[in-house]
Amino acid sequence: MSTASTRLPEGRYGRSSDERADRKLKIAGSVLGAVLLALIGYFAYHYVAQNEISAEVITFQASEDTVKAHLEVRKDAGVSGYCTVRSQSADGAEVGRADFRFSGSATRIDRVVTLRTTARGTTAQLLGCHTG
Repeated sequence: MSTASTRLPEGRYGRSSDERADRKLKIAGSVLGAVLLALIGYFAYHYVAQNEISAEVITFQASEDTVKAHLEVRKDAGVSGYCTVRSQSADGAEVGRADFRFSGSATRIDRVVTLRTTARGTTAQLLGCHTG
């Protein structure tokens, strides 16, 4: 004896509910993927295009209670903001941190800033620059 097939005849009754669910999941996944891609693009644009101040520490000189750091700041004309610099001791403990403001119409500023420390600093690290 042969066993009866439980499959419906092909093309006779339309799509099965599994095929409809698979199609809905594919559409939902595509939409969510497109939204995620647009969100990543939006944040990437604002990170790159809106960062109006950048800087780097060229050199630094440490003494017992200060660290003098030579900063080179690049910014858009007319933008004001600040850069945060910190210093650490030989054992890695933070011994000083300060914000230094930059404003004016110059787009490139070279300035030596003095950071007061609680102990002898061995580094001068630029933590970041922000507008405002």
